[in-house]
Amino acid sequence: MSSFLLGHLSDPHLGPMPQPRLRELAGKRAIGYLNWRRKRHLVHRRDILEDIVADIHAQRPDHIAVTGDLVNIALPMEFTEARKWLESVGTPDDVSLVPGNHDAYVRGFRDHFPHAWAEYLRGDEDAPTIDFPYLRRRGPLALIGLSTAIPTAPFMATGRLGHRQREALAKLLQQTAEENLFRVLMIHHPPKTSPGRWAARLHDSDELLDVIARHGAELVLHGHDHRYATVWLDGPRGRIPAIGVPSASAAALGHNHPAAYNLFSVMREGDAWRCDHRVRGFSGNKLGEIKNERLI
Repeated sequence: MSSFLLGHLSDPHLGPMPQPRLRELAGKRAIGYLNWRRKRHLVHRRDILEDIVADIHAQRPDHIAVTGDLVNIALPMEFTEARKWLESVGTPDDVSLVPGNHDAYVRGFRDHFPHAWAEYLRGDEDAPTIDFPYLRRRGPLALIGLSTAIPTAPFMATGRLGHRQREALAKLLQQTAEENLFRVLMIHHPPKTSPGRWAARLHDSDELLDVIARHGAELVLHGHDHRYATVWLDGPRGRIPAIGVPSASAAALGHNHPAAYNLFSVMREGDAWRCDHRVRGFSGNKLGEIKNERLI
């Protein structure tokens, strides 16, 4: 059997930010806008993002997973621009998306991203409304998209799945295990909170870890922390890798991890799965391969 190549990028934080109307800068958006003007526009660069997308296309992945934070302060025009960027990455059949906390920056976000990005957020059943978790079957993969995107108070970046999503996830994991598929969970917030990230944690991470421990998965992909991360989760038959990635637009400034993306080559070897992991991204001003390892 030939291998299936899955790309993974996250947190593009698309710029430049459109000029907001004064009435759009109430509450948390005002803080986010000032933060963007002060420093974040220097970190998240469109030219770097374009280089990353061109490089991932050159690797010819069979599918690309995008794990959230396309926009910055959830202005209506940001969602329109993000749709154009998604189309530059690939068609809805070839790209699977889950939202991040910046995509749900303020209340009322449901009026925007579910409509602007609908085709990238739907499962194979093509439901008339957006619902999480969703399931897509691509080659040997079962791609399961989860949403942790919730509006939060200023200076908070937390997420939550909720009981209904977790119960539905358990059923999908069981179903796709019976289909003998390689199960990939796509989520924005890491399933385990990094030290010092209390204000950016996943509220119900313990409950999610319990679902994974009971039902298993082969791979978990996330963003949010803008850093390289490999954390091993407990599963019913052994450890499960949870892989994070830097922002796809990040310049090498200060302590930032510069822009990068993941590639996973998945194939069946006898009765077991094999998954090889490559990282490509910037080291200094050079874009190339950073890591090559066998995960499972």
